[in-house]
Amino acid sequence: MAEKKVSFEEAMARLEQIVAQLEQGECSLEESLSLFEEGSRLMKQCGTLLDRAEQKVTKLTAYTQGAPQEPFAPEEP
Repeated sequence: MAEKKVSFEEAMARLEQIVAQLEQGECSLEESLSLFEEGSRLMKQCGTLLDRAEQKVTKLTAYTQGAPQEPFAPEEP
């Protein structure tokens, strides 16, 4: 099954929903595990997106400060 690509903001909003559902404590064990699994995937995706953003900022900052670096390549979708 292919995972749907969502924006950082969409992933964070869904994570907030998952946390709220789990905190209510009204989900069955099976539902809780499913939500936890989804939340784990979203956290990993958010981490990857944040890492990419940090790398991009680092490159742009180095470029504006005149540091030698590899040519800036646009990010692939």
